[in-house]
Amino acid sequence: MAVLNRLLTAEDLLRMPQESIRSDLTRGELIRMTPAGARHGQIAGNFLIKLGAYVAGKRMGRVFAAETGFILSRDPDTVRGPDVAFVSRERIPPEGVPEGFWPMAPDLAIEVVSPGDTAAEVETKACDYLDAGTRLVWVVNPKTQRVTEYRSLSDIRMLTVNDTLDGADVIPGFSLPLKELFE
Repeated sequence: MAVLNRLLTAEDLLRMPQESIRSDLTRGELIRMTPAGARHGQIAGNFLIKLGAYVAGKRMGRVFAAETGFILSRDPDTVRGPDVAFVSRERIPPEGVPEGFWPMAPDLAIEVVSPGDTAAEVETKACDYLDAGTRLVWVVNPKTQRVTEYRSLSDIRMLTVNDTLDGADVIPGFSLPLKELFE
């Protein structure tokens, strides 16, 4: 019996039964992700609380958790669920937040590096977000207590625990000392 291997679409992924294991779709291939550890969750939670409170207080848009899928490309499809994401008010359609995946990239994507992630995997994710139109990507490494900030493929900086994240033109006025993030 022949088994046909075909690339999956965002719609295929959305129709799959919800499982306890998160999945991304990378160029049509299903990538299952193991649950992250407690430290990973703590850092993502710190971002959700601090960024969420700031964005809500300023009515700037919406902040989303890791379960939220963003369609970054089509044919073949790539759907990613960053650990934390921000979509500006101006980009939210009049009918509101979609029921399914966002049909676009977030303005800000935050990825917290998991123990099993390779440097190549993390860099690929950052590039996918930027290629799809994400304006700012923060890749957080809990082990080294550093954040790699991507504004474009040619504008990348490394921040240490003594630095402060700045939302700049993506989230004006938002800043977060990395010491607070890693506490």
